[in-house]
Amino acid sequence: MEKFTSLSAVAAALPEANIDTDKIIPARFLKTTKRTGLGKHAFDSMRYHPDGTENPDFVLNQLPWRHAEILITHDNLGCGSSREHAPWALLDFGIRCVIAPSFADIFFNNCFKNGILPICLPRELCDALMEDARMGSNARLTVDLPRQVVIRPDGKEIPFEIDPFRKHMLIEGLDDIGQTLLHEKRIDTYEEQVAHDCPWVPTISID
Repeated sequence: MEKFTSLSAVAAALPEANIDTDKIIPARFLKTTKRTGLGKHAFDSMRYHPDGTENPDFVLNQLPWRHAEILITHDNLGCGSSREHAPWALLDFGIRCVIAPSFADIFFNNCFKNGILPICLPRELCDALMEDARMGSNARLTVDLPRQVVIRPDGKEIPFEIDPFRKHMLIEGLDDIGQTLLHEKRIDTYEEQVAHDCPWVPTISID
């Protein structure tokens, strides 16, 4: 998983509440088990007309926001079904950070597991950041994870809270498997001991 330390990027404002996972990635695109290739279908029903042409009024179809790496929305982002394809689609599109007043719990957890930083901020601060985002590429936002601040284009800093363990995982670029493999030597030692003391007990290789 790509490490997340500091991100300075164009932010896109999507001032809607209750954006569910079916809006982020419609169910018809869930046949894949790969984490890549879903970015072109992120927000499909909002980005495209029924004939497949782009909707020019949608923010992610406009420059510079079609290259946004930060997305700012209103309350309850990621509600609906628990599909992990939703953060996969955002990440494949290029989104590394999502900012909202609140998130659906499963979507919030899945973001961390896929290298996306979800930041909870009060609604009034989200609205202020949206105004910054609408200024375009001359008003990039900076997210400094080690210091836990969002830096506005004018230099003002907005602090945010994050669980220390999740912060560590993002900074080190570790998902659940990567975290487990940090203990590979201890696991091997334990399995060798079990094989010696209890030869009738089967062991499972993590290779």
